[in-house]
Amino acid sequence: MSDQEILCDVGFIGLGVMGKNLALNLADNGYKIAAFDLDTDKVNDAIKQDEVERGENPQRIFPCTSYTELLAKLKSPHLIMLSVPAGKPVDDVCHKLIDAGIQADDIVVDTGNSLWTDTVQREKDFEGKLLFFSTAVSGGEVGARFGASLMPSGDRYAWTRIAPMLKAIAAKVDSTTGKPIERFEPGNPVLEGEPCATYIGGTGSGHYVKMVHNGIEYADMQLICEAYNIMRTGLDMQPSEIAKIFRDWNKGELNSYLIEISAEVLEHIDPETQLPLVDIILDQAGQKGTGLWTAVSSLQIGAPSPTITSAVYARALSTLKEDRVKASTILAGPDISAMNLDKDTVIRELHDALYCSKICAYAQGFQLMSMAAKEYEWSLDFAGIAKIWRAGCIIRAVFLQSITEAYQRDEDLTNLLMDPFFSEQISKFQSNWRRTVANSTMMGIPVGGFSSALAYYDSYRSAVLPANLLQGQRDFFGAHTFARTDKAAGKKYHVEWSHKDRPIVKI
Repeated sequence: MSDQEILCDVGFIGLGVMGKNLALNLADNGYKIAAFDLDTDKVNDAIKQDEVERGENPQRIFPCTSYTELLAKLKSPHLIMLSVPAGKPVDDVCHKLIDAGIQADDIVVDTGNSLWTDTVQREKDFEGKLLFFSTAVSGGEVGARFGASLMPSGDRYAWTRIAPMLKAIAAKVDSTTGKPIERFEPGNPVLEGEPCATYIGGTGSGHYVKMVHNGIEYADMQLICEAYNIMRTGLDMQPSEIAKIFRDWNKGELNSYLIEISAEVLEHIDPETQLPLVDIILDQAGQKGTGLWTAVSSLQIGAPSPTITSAVYARALSTLKEDRVKASTILAGPDISAMNLDKDTVIRELHDALYCSKICAYAQGFQLMSMAAKEYEWSLDFAGIAKIWRAGCIIRAVFLQSITEAYQRDEDLTNLLMDPFFSEQISKFQSNWRRTVANSTMMGIPVGGFSSALAYYDSYRSAVLPANLLQGQRDFFGAHTFARTDKAAGKKYHVEWSHKDRPIVKI
């Protein structure tokens, strides 16, 4: 049978790292792919890899040289997945598909890291021309190839059509234990297990949830880096020693993909210098924007997310390398020679600090999603969201099973800190958390993640905060008014302050 006689199940546009691996994943699960990319080398590379992996089996990926040819090779109604850079490229592809003859009931799925508000606008812009749908993807290159965490949202009808496909290529977890079912070889998809793909909700909600996932990821990574820095700088431990500590931690409550890969990074020796690679990686962190978007959204909605925001600021501070080098020769730090800290004790306390801070980071993320759901009238299933993050995604961790159970116990849970399990965990470990923050501060080691998480916890558990004085200040200089504790809610009051510091001159 010739290529012209074969009708494919899915069109795939954008065969970069993520696109190629998603296409191969689809092929493993029995789907025939019509592939297009402006760079034909990327299409050829995907086909060559498919040839190697499928062996004697029939061809699974078919090249296309135009959008018109892509549509011609697809079964009708058409289903097309995009893996192109966020922003204008997504719109450009959609317009080109419209010009090529795509129909109103054809589905176009954006799998990129789009800003959620762009997704909302696109559904409006392309209404009546195509069904625009979004599926946020987490898991990086390996996740795309062997099973990612997928966060689809948009038109319900479109979801019913593509749900089997997305659930097939998603990561899987054991429905009894909640643990990931690993797959690291091509051509042998996981057919059993609970898929890490569920309908999130209305247009844009999937990309919003993925955005918050990435914000939590920023916080989680920063907290791990602060733990590393305390051991490296404060305890003068070698990277290989710290890797062993991380591997030990990965056997318990802190078990996660990020802890696992951190240990691997710390163990890696640079072949050129024979030094630990981490010691010669420049300490300037990059970012692609999703953490920033999360921080901005939390500020706009008024959802306190200080640990996530602190992680974004930490990356920004890291880019000021020249300034920091100069400041290190001018700005004095503490004398830590007399602290005489016990290494084993510090490490034990550090474990608990990381665990408690991690709980708070996730609590902030889930509270942000909860407040956003009310703001944008989404109905989000937080137990379901935690479930699909248990495998495939970057923040996958044993910890997420406990979050799933927390929301199964109480679907209206206002904050993870209020769940009996998590409140007991922090009560049990908070003393070591506080000592870690105190000792790190006395050593002059920055712990913006740990300290912001602790401040969040202490603020959230405080029945009274100093915002009463703040409201007095606002009323003093701006007549912003205030509520009273001894009067009915909703009423506002104002005081005619003396203004003795700046007397009003009457003319």
